[in-house]
Amino acid sequence: MSRMLRRRIATALLVVAVISGEAVLTSFAAPRGSAPPPTPVPPHGSLSPFPRSLTTPADPTASPALTARSALLADLTTGDVLDEKAPDRPVPIASLTKLMTALITVERTNLSDMITVDPRAVFRRRDYGASSILGLKPGEKISVENLLYAMLLGSANDAALALAIHIAGSEAGFVRLMNARARRLDMTHTVFFSSTGLDDRGRSTARDLLRLIRVTDAIDGFDRMTATRFRAIPGPGGRDRRIENRNALLWLYPGTFGTKTGSTALAGSCLIASAARGDRRLVAIVLGAPHESFSDAAALLAYGFGGFTRRILASEGDDEGTIAIRGGAVPVVAGVALSALVPTASIDHVRQRISVDPRAAFPPAPRSRVGTLVVSIPGLTIGSVPLLVSVVPPPPASPGPWWVRAGMSLGRSIAGAVRAISP
Repeated sequence: MSRMLRRRIATALLVVAVISGEAVLTSFAAPRGSAPPPTPVPPHGSLSPFPRSLTTPADPTASPALTARSALLADLTTGDVLDEKAPDRPVPIASLTKLMTALITVERTNLSDMITVDPRAVFRRRDYGASSILGLKPGEKISVENLLYAMLLGSANDAALALAIHIAGSEAGFVRLMNARARRLDMTHTVFFSSTGLDDRGRSTARDLLRLIRVTDAIDGFDRMTATRFRAIPGPGGRDRRIENRNALLWLYPGTFGTKTGSTALAGSCLIASAARGDRRLVAIVLGAPHESFSDAAALLAYGFGGFTRRILASEGDDEGTIAIRGGAVPVVAGVALSALVPTASIDHVRQRISVDPRAAFPPAPRSRVGTLVVSIPGLTIGSVPLLVSVVPPPPASPGPWWVRAGMSLGRSIAGAVRAISP
């Protein structure tokens, strides 16, 4: 990152206002006194952009109207997409970039590793991005774990730079690692230009970020880290630096356990929020909200938990009847189980149809696939299950050569005529 870019004055940054306590309250608004405190970002940053309540629809069973440019709601465990808005539109993602920085850090270092802060990672007071820093000093020794906490909770730009330089020798070298990792994750609409997200030439999509967050979610301890509200990080002078998580949903939306916020003037307000209820774990990805992204994310999560019901649509080995293939008919069973979140309003409209493989011919091999059971609701295919041959029946009886068939037909005709003239 060039000094010219980093020294842009702070007025070029997005000013994110603290949302008034008069915002519309719903059942998901925080109880009195439980909103996150607007703690200043150390050592000289702006107040954290925390709303004190959420504006969400009263009916959680309907797909919400969103203010964000792009958004996606998905089941974090299966990856099934439940709702979306322009999910393949590449947009700036601000500090959501740091999730890729975190992934590479975890893959290439140990949390207990101690690093020496390179002078290139240190921000001066008026550097672009200095409103979100830990306040690292040149030569300071600090653990990888504490740098990850600073980066993921307080979105510390100097922590991201320190990790990038430690791992790759320079931020440019680290960005090459980021883009290579994105390609391996099949994030086809993603390109990174910085380890911090301060460079708005970086782009990604909600669908690409779903691929990334499902990988980070599988990392042992990652959820615990992003669910932490406060972290005390030792400073070089012996005084702790207190970091506060910028994800206000940890206070305002029950069940939230992560994951990351971000904002720049061009990117707007961005958020990836994960939450759990019972055995269901959902993730809402909100990109480019004009004011705050927390309400859009909460509305999506509320829709995911309230607007969908899990249904077992097929069980492995279930008898699915008999289907006709070329040369005969065979009994079939479901090859795998199918369980899915179905919109609650469409529970009574689930339909099943069987698609026969045109290549299937009699006699098929036992357990061979001869068709597909497709499960859908109006306007949406929920999933499909392979249909396997359960038992190969004997071949249909052959009617014999043509002269035998002709003689039998003539005999039937004569017999019919005799019956017709008989008294």
